[in-house]
Amino acid sequence: MRVTHLITRLVLGGAQENTVASVLGLQQIPGVHADLISGPTLGREGSLEGAFDEARDLLTITPHLIRAVHPWHDLIALRELTRLLRVRAPQIVHTHSGKAGILGRMAARRAGVPIIVHTIHGPSFGSFQGPISNVLFTAAERYAARFTTHFVSVANAMTRQYLAVGIGRPEQFIRIFSGFPLEPFLQCSNDPAVRRRWGLAPEDFVVGTIARLAPLKGHEDLLRAAPRLVQRCPKIRFLLVGDGALKPRLEALARATGLRERFVFSGLVTPGEIPQLAGVMDALVHLSAREGLARALPQALAAARPVIAYDADGAGEVCVDGETGFLIPPGDLEALIERVAQLAGNPELRRHLGERGRDRVRNNFAVEQMVGTLHGMYLQLMRKQGLADG
Repeated sequence: MRVTHLITRLVLGGAQENTVASVLGLQQIPGVHADLISGPTLGREGSLEGAFDEARDLLTITPHLIRAVHPWHDLIALRELTRLLRVRAPQIVHTHSGKAGILGRMAARRAGVPIIVHTIHGPSFGSFQGPISNVLFTAAERYAARFTTHFVSVANAMTRQYLAVGIGRPEQFIRIFSGFPLEPFLQCSNDPAVRRRWGLAPEDFVVGTIARLAPLKGHEDLLRAAPRLVQRCPKIRFLLVGDGALKPRLEALARATGLRERFVFSGLVTPGEIPQLAGVMDALVHLSAREGLARALPQALAAARPVIAYDADGAGEVCVDGETGFLIPPGDLEALIERVAQLAGNPELRRHLGERGRDRVRNNFAVEQMVGTLHGMYLQLMRKQGLADG
């Protein structure tokens, strides 16, 4: 079985970590050859290209596959992807992210690839965009769906959204949660040494986020709520894990509120550092307006930390209201403040929600489970197409 994955860029992020883990995990299965084609990784959001340092032959960077819409680069990228796929002749092409999802599926069709799979990590259309962009992206997804064999949704919410606008058929979709290595999170602790390293006192009530500092991730909502949260919870501190283009603006907002000393901006950290940072949080908030199913939510729950999330996209499939944390309406800062204050004042509730969350994640988010389910899906699709597994 030859499988080629395609993604737009390998920045530090959930979709990218999912893709890298899938390729490297599939490559360990006897009889499977998996590789990855990506565009260049640029900017301050970090890079996962180093995951292939010991397997450079599995990663190909094509320079014209860029995130922004650019007709000239897009045309060259389409031609280059088509050429690469014709040479490699995979039985399966599996695309990820918006740009690579469209161009990659078009290239796979031109190259005569018999099975074309696309993972929906998050919606490429919706109210978060302007009306013109929304129409264009929806039309592009409908077009690519015409030659997509199967869809993988990281949350059932993605399946519902795509079907609602006429993309695909119900039988074409499968939900596969975005798995990750569980053990580092299951074993993490509220380490006093890690707290000291980040300037956090033992008595601080630490509210954390794990997300790129980018638009639509909700950091500004947290900053708007911060003054009243400090009034309600005098020992509160905020640990913002990640980096991105919005960091200067968010730091300026923190200074403008007079609460800069309450905020710790970690900057760029590696995926391997996330478990220890999750361990020193007392709760995680995730206020994204657009997310398939944020990796930060199951990661925090694997660390037995309760979560508060906007009820958007797939958040409710892991943040079960009143069971593993609290779901609140998007933009409802009053609800955010009340729920944070509730957790701050009730250690037993934090423990109960965190333990329930850990059990839920342990049973659904192991990276080995994700890779095994992908492999089984590929085999089933190949049998339907009458293709030999070789």
